[in-house]
Formats: sequence, C-alpha cells, structure tokens
Amino acid sequence: MNVSEGIDQLIQTMRDDQSEDGSWRYPLESGTFTDAYMIILLRTLERDDEALIRGLQDRLIKKQEPNGAWKLFADDNTGNVTNTVEAYYALLYSGYYREDDERMKRARQFIMKSGGIQKTAFLTRIVLTLTGQYKWPSFFPFPIELILVPDFFPINLYSMSVYGRAHVVPLLLAADQKLQVKTAQSPDLSDLFASRGEEDWPEADEWERMHASIVQRVKRLIRTPQELHLLARSRAKMYMTNGIEEDGTLFSYFTSTMFMIFGLLALGHPKDDPLIDDALEGLYGFQTTIDGHPHFQFTTATVWNTALLSYALQEAGVRTDDRMIERANDYLLDRQQEGYGDWAMHNKKALPGGWGFSDVNTFQPDVDDTTAALRALARSAKENQDIFDSWNRGVRWTISMQNHDHGWSAFEKNTDSWLLAMLPIPESRGILTDPSTPDLTGRTMELLGNYTDVKDDDMILRKAVKWLEREQEKDGSFKGQWGVNYLYGTWAALTGMQASGVGRENKTTKKAIGWLKEKQNKDGGFGESCLSDRYKRYTPLDSSHLTQTAWVLDALVAMYDTPNKAMYDALHYVLDRLGDGQWPRSYPAGKGLADRIYFHYHSYEYIYPLLALAHYRKKYGDSPPAL
Repeated sequence: MNVSEGIDQLIQTMRDDQSEDGSWRYPLESGTFTDAYMIILLRTLERDDEALIRGLQDRLIKKQEPNGAWKLFADDNTGNVTNTVEAYYALLYSGYYREDDERMKRARQFIMKSGGIQKTAFLTRIVLTLTGQYKWPSFFPFPIELILVPDFFPINLYSMSVYGRAHVVPLLLAADQKLQVKTAQSPDLSDLFASRGEEDWPEADEWERMHASIVQRVKRLIRTPQELHLLARSRAKMYMTNGIEEDGTLFSYFTSTMFMIFGLLALGHPKDDPLIDDALEGLYGFQTTIDGHPHFQFTTATVWNTALLSYALQEAGVRTDDRMIERANDYLLDRQQEGYGDWAMHNKKALPGGWGFSDVNTFQPDVDDTTAALRALARSAKENQDIFDSWNRGVRWTISMQNHDHGWSAFEKNTDSWLLAMLPIPESRGILTDPSTPDLTGRTMELLGNYTDVKDDDMILRKAVKWLEREQEKDGSFKGQWGVNYLYGTWAALTGMQASGVGRENKTTKKAIGWLKEKQNKDGGFGESCLSDRYKRYTPLDSSHLTQTAWVLDALVAMYDTPNKAMYDALHYVLDRLGDGQWPRSYPAGKGLADRIYFHYHSYEYIYPLLALAHYRKKYGDSPPAL
C-alpha cells in the first residue's frame, strides 16, 4: 500500500460513515465507570429498565479480569481498586449477581487485597456516600455558602473551572443535607472496609478548617446565618437549572448530570420529578453500542469528531465543494455558539464565537474544539463571506482566551488557581482548575500560525513560544493534558512551534525531536502507556499504537524539509496497520482526568493516520522507499 492508497481507503470509509446531518458519530468509549454508575443510578431512582441493566451488566462482566478485578486500561498492572468497587457495587445492585457468586468473591478478594473501599478515588467515594454506602465527612470541603463568596476572595465559585463548578454545585446541595438515598434493593458494602476504626475521609481535619474559613467570610455579609443558608441553596439551584442543556443534562457531562439528580433530590424533588426525568433522558442520549453491548459515553464527541475529520479530509485533497465537506461544515456552522457561558466571567470583553465538544453542548465552548472547527472552515471562509464572518468570530474568541501566562487552557481564561490546586482534595488540580497546557497551546499556535493573519513575530505567538519553552520537560518532551501523553503533548508542541516560525535547529524543538526519535519501536511505530500519568514519566506501551504513531509522524513531517529514516519507518508502520488492522485498537489515546478517566476515540484511527499521510504526501510525494 502506498500513501495515496492509504488516503483513498480512509476517505472512502469517511464517506460510508458520515451521518445524514453531516456529522461523524463515532463512539467516545469511556471505560466501565459510566456503565456502573448508570446501573446504580437506575436502581437508586427505582427505574426498572431491565433490558438495559442486563446489557450493562453483561458488558461489565466481559471486562472483568480472571483475578476478579477491573482495569482502567489494558496494562493497568493487576487491576484498579476504584473500577473494581464500582463494577462490584453495580453488579450487586443490579440484582442479578450475589455476593456468593464466584465472580463476586474474586472481585471482593481483589478489593480487600488492595486496601478496601477506602482506597477508591474521591468521586467514587462521593457516589458511594450519596447512595448510603459511605458516611459523609463531618465537614464537606466546601460549605454551601461558598456560592455566595465574592469573587475577590481567593477561593470562590468562579475561581474554579467550569468542569469543577458543574460537579461541585450539586454536591454542595447534597452535602448540605447529608443526602443518602437507599432503596430496598441496595446492597450492603460494609464488609469492603479494610478497617472501620480508620477515618473514612483522611482529609476530614483539613476540610473542617477550609469549611470554617469560608463560613466566616460569608458571615460578614449583612444577613442572618439562616437567611444566608437559604439564599445559598436558592443560588445553587439557580446555577444548576441555568446550566441544564436542551437535552436535560448539566453541561452535557454524565457525572455532573448524575450529581445534579442527587442535588435535586436534596432540594426535595421527588424521584419522578420532570427535571429528573429530563436529565435521565439526556443520559440515555449518551448511550452507544460497543461490541454488541450498551455503553454510556461520558459525553458525545460529535463536534470534535466532525471538525477533525472535515479538516483531515480537506488536507487529503477533498474539495470544499464536495458534498461530504459541505455537509460536515454546515453541521459545524450550525453549532457555533452565539451566547455567553461561564467563560465570560473571566473574559468580559470578548464576543461569543466558540464551539463545544458535544452536539448537545450549546453554551460552554472550549478552545480545542474551536480551533478544530476553525481549521475545518478555513478554506470555505476564503470563498464565502458568511462563513468568513463566522470563522473570524471564532478566531477573535480564540485569541481572547489566551491566559496571562501566554498559554491556552481548555474552557476558561486564568482559572489556574494555585490555592485550589493545593487544597487537600484528591485530584483537585485536574477537577477544579483549568491551567494552560502544552497540547492546547501548541494546537492553538498551529491554527493561528498556519491559518490566520497572526504573524510569526506577533506578540501573541512570540509569548506563546516562550511559554512552551518554559514548559518543556527535562528530557525534551511535553506533557499532554487531553491525550496520552508525552507523545501527544510533544506532537502538539512541535507542530505549534513550527507554525510559529520556530525551526528544528532551535534548541527546544531539537531536543523534542531527539526525544521522539529515541522512543521509536523496532517496528517503526510508537506506543505510550496511560501509566505515564501514574508514574509521571514516559512509560512505553508493550506494542506500537497507530494513533500515537500518526501523531509522531505528523510532527516529524512538520519539522523536516526532506524525509528521513525515522519518518519512513513510522510511515511504513501506519500503512501496514491500515492494511492489516493488527494493533491495540481499543487502547485509549484520549484522556479526561489523569489516572482516572481515559477515552478510546473510535474516530482517531481514521483522523490522525489520514492527517499524517496527507501532510506527508503534500510535502514529499506519494510513495515511501522500500526498506
């Protein structure tokens, strides 16, 4: 297979798979936790959707390891205690498995060997608490009065990222009432505690001090404590309801929507309340099918998939007047956001113009999806004034989102609070803050440098280059926030630097290229494990990965005027795998929360090989030499 044959194969697949509305609706496979949570949620709300529950339990059972554990990803050592507790709980709650079933015995043994239920992740302990399996701490990290704290206080609601707010606000309501919802079918997980003499929430003492500090700050407001408390509950409900999307979900995330349901229950809403019905219906919209089993996505990736594929197809030579591209770009134009979301709190002068990740996200854009959509629309914008106007609004919005440190983050501007990151809350930096990252910054630089009138010597790009240089790891790599991991970050950084006028002889790019070449496998490919997040250093996967190899190939193509052996080897790997499909296809290349949420984008095996091959052919021609 030569380069053009590989490109043609991928283009035909895209023609076959495009939806009627112009989008590509490939699944965002989200591990096992959403499926486990859906069973728990349905049983908690006493919704007897037995066909769905059986389908979800079958998928969970299929994912169980011989030792009884569930893993976060394939090479997750012997298993993951958080995933195992979630699946064990869901299977017991389904009613179709009992504690004395052999599978459940093995799962319990793994949990106890791993330290018991106390070793689960923070948000999992919250789910266990909401459903009566874990006691509430004496003091939740934040009192509900947090929602009243003025924005000049170091910790306030809007010092958090929108992702953090979307999860924290419903939990403030639930924690305020110490809500626990059990049913007649609730299993008893008390035997999963390694020791009940230990504090279930080891962070509790520090949380008490945080809680007291915020309450004291709020007391300075001219209201009685009871009035302030009632006002805070009212404001929390208002924030939640204002964040409900048209499909009923809260900010279009599975977990925030689930927590919103518990927040509504804490406010006294019945289980059959219309808001809860709508939220549940919205979650049903996240359902897809994987290997014949139902699976609940964390959200849908339709805008992201469509933007990336439209761009890659155009890079591969598909014209803008091809009906496939016209339909895709019409879909994208329909989803440009015209209203103000939470992002405007820290970016008051900017006009709307961004795009969100999901097809149901209508008021919370992000920089990554916006730059992806702008690449897809760049050619059409030169041909059509209306499209140019939309495109230009998106470019202006993107530029306005540059942080004070000169990098770019995902959702909001300047929400990287060092104080929030240091709070005694597990995963606080990933959940509560939205820092500038090398991958977001690099991809934004690539857009601005290659497709807009921002010049190499413009201070926007010069300062961004300096920020990236400061963020380079000692070994030459760059860490990725939204992909796995150092390969992803280094690809994004290099392509962004190149588009900003920084060549391969620059010491930063030279070191990054050298690092990439060192990581090439004997088969020509590249593969990085999700364990890189856990160990905080590059950790190789036990085999090469098509998507990750395509990232590196694309980075090398961007940096070299003529091809070299590392590039040839990577190219042959990509073409061979397109031909035989023999690579770890289900291994996640996307990331939501380091060491906790990983995504297998079913679209990536098409997007990034197509993009890398297209860039290779455009620069060097069709056929690689025989090796």
